[in-house]
Amino acid sequence: MTIEKEFFRQVMGQFATGVTVVATATDAGLSGLTVNSFTSVSLDPPLVLVCIDLTSHTLPFLRASGYFAVSFLTNEQEALSRCFATTSTERYDRFCHAPYHVAATGSPILDGALAFVDARIVAEYPGGDHAIFVGQVEAMGTDGKAQFLNAGGKERSTLTGWSDAEPDHTHEAQPVKWPLAYYQGQYRHLARDYKRPSLAAYYDEDFE
Repeated sequence: MTIEKEFFRQVMGQFATGVTVVATATDAGLSGLTVNSFTSVSLDPPLVLVCIDLTSHTLPFLRASGYFAVSFLTNEQEALSRCFATTSTERYDRFCHAPYHVAATGSPILDGALAFVDARIVAEYPGGDHAIFVGQVEAMGTDGKAQFLNAGGKERSTLTGWSDAEPDHTHEAQPVKWPLAYYQGQYRHLARDYKRPSLAAYYDEDFE
């Protein structure tokens, strides 16, 4: 008996996720793709994991560069998510016209993203019709603030206003950004009127 692919997809679609763009840079240019198969793996050392389809245009770029950056998309970046998920000249030749900056590895980080991690690939594993990449975090941050790490995972420096843009010294309240979500094969936005503390403060579990 075999599992039906479409039913497998339907079942997995019941697990709501965020949406990211995984990108890298090589001598051949930039390449990126939309990914929701992304997760943290370890705190010490800081490791993350992404799963890339074996037919993906970005796969050889990742193998050639040895690095990747993961940009966590906001609910205002749905168009970028769609572009990086399609087969098009806009994606392959023009990087979806997406403005970006770099941190530690030279991999492109999308401007305006909710947060990012910038990682060095430390392992690749077979995963059926996907390749599983484990990356050690070299830099990470949110909009306007970044932390750079050394190879042992210890903090090397924390910078505010670290990008090419000028830091905001007005100290005015900045608008809250909300993540782009994906559930049952559709993009979703989170409800803003429901907030409860997580269990992480009370239980020692793998709960982010």
